[in-house]
Amino acid sequence: MNYCSACGSQGTMQIPEGDNRERFVCEGCHRIHYVNPRIVAGCIPLWEGKVLLCRRAIEPQKGLWTIPGGFMEQNERVEEAAMRETLEEAGATVELTRLQCVYSIPHISQVYLVFVGNLIDGVFAPGIESLETVLFSVEDIPWDELAFSAIRFSLEKYVEHLGSGQEAPHLGACVKDVGY
Repeated sequence: MNYCSACGSQGTMQIPEGDNRERFVCEGCHRIHYVNPRIVAGCIPLWEGKVLLCRRAIEPQKGLWTIPGGFMEQNERVEEAAMRETLEEAGATVELTRLQCVYSIPHISQVYLVFVGNLIDGVFAPGIESLETVLFSVEDIPWDELAFSAIRFSLEKYVEHLGSGQEAPHLGACVKDVGY
C-alpha cells in the first residue's frame, strides 16, 4: 500500500501508539490501515458414507483434489460461505452438521474453517472451478493427489475419528515456510 484509501495521501509503515506491530499509517488523515488474515470456508460433503471431492480446474494446484471451499465474501457468515462454495464448486446443496477443523497458514495469512455437511439430495456436478466431482469411500480418497495441506489435515482428522464420536473441532497449522 502506498496511498491511503480514505484520503489519498501517502503513508508509511510504523508502529502506531498503543500497538505492537507495524501498520500502514496515513500521513494525511492518520488513519491506521489494518491488514488481516483471509478466511477460507470449506465443507466435507457426505453422501451415503462417501466424501465428495472436486478436481481443481484452476490454479493453484490445478488437477488436484480438494473439498469445496474458498474465500469468504463481505457480509457473509462463515457457514454461508461454506455452503455457497459447495454449491459453486460441486453443484451440491448441503446441510452443515459441525465444524471439523480450524487450520492456520500464517506465512500466507490464511485461516481455514472446514465444516462437515450432508448432501441434501445427493445431486452434485462440477462447477466452473472444478474439472470433476466424485464421491469417494474413505478407503479410496486420493491422498497423494490432494491440493492443500489444510484439506489433507481436515480429511485425515475426519477419517481418524470416523465412528469414534469425537466431533470437537481439530486445530492445526501449516509450519512450512512455503507452500500450502
